[in-house]
Amino acid sequence: MASLVEEFLTAEEEQEIVEAIRLAELNTSGEIRVHLERTCKGEALQRAKVLFHQLKMDNTKAENGVLIYVAVDAKKFAICGDRGINNVVPSDFWQSTKDLMQAAFKQGHFKSGLVNGIESAGKQLAEFFPWDEDDINELSDQISTS
Repeated sequence: MASLVEEFLTAEEEQEIVEAIRLAELNTSGEIRVHLERTCKGEALQRAKVLFHQLKMDNTKAENGVLIYVAVDAKKFAICGDRGINNVVPSDFWQSTKDLMQAAFKQGHFKSGLVNGIESAGKQLAEFFPWDEDDINELSDQISTS
């Protein structure tokens, strides 16, 4: 049986997303992850916060992890940032990124929506959390699923 990632994205699209994460993280000490699952019974943001903790994204040194969460079959998604980000950014910080992603998703362009979201998140994170020479990749760039 094919994995959720394989059903949702081609292998090539999956690699493009992983590469987008890698490139975005070259300019920021922030950590970006994408997580996919089929359904989401409640609010997408609440589920994203649970997953954020389960994926140990709240263990980064600068508390600057970002999770892009997509419930594929439920057609829901959310962007969740750690407290280090939330302490320094305006409350509508992720709205422009969500809008970019939603526009692509509505047209059925899921890979493009994810890449656009990753690139936008990376640019925004770079403003508040620029990359420095001591930076290490603290979290996997691979797409996770549940």
